[in-house]
Amino acid sequence: MIEYIANKITLDEYLSIRSAVNWKQLSKTQASAALKNSLYLMGAYEDGRLIGMGRVVGDGAVICYVQDLIVLPDYQGRGVGSMVLKALTEYVKSITEPGTEMMFGLMCAKGREQFYEKHGFIARPTSALGPGMIQYLNGVVNS
Repeated sequence: MIEYIANKITLDEYLSIRSAVNWKQLSKTQASAALKNSLYLMGAYEDGRLIGMGRVVGDGAVICYVQDLIVLPDYQGRGVGSMVLKALTEYVKSITEPGTEMMFGLMCAKGREQFYEKHGFIARPTSALGPGMIQYLNGVVNS
């Protein structure tokens, strides 16, 4: 049975699940800060092993983002990602000030657009919204 637990993911679990899906390697310092600075974490566990996860990052007032929605390949297509995303969405709804609107965004991997569209996300660009953009910055050591 899969158990969904909020705010429990450890540093080693986070690094391990990222590695299992061949995502970019993080330093322990980066990974620790990422977990600590997340607004919300949701983990999917089977027999005590992390098999799926997602994070909410952002300011918690105007904008939040889905980050690191990961499901181990053997568990994909079984609804784990949908359950994690539902929990993340419910969290963001719970912190949205009454009478206001929260922007809830994400950057998805190529080929995963349909998954997010079936959960109410829209692909950009649209007639009203420009494309999403990204820049990777490398740390520079000053002498």
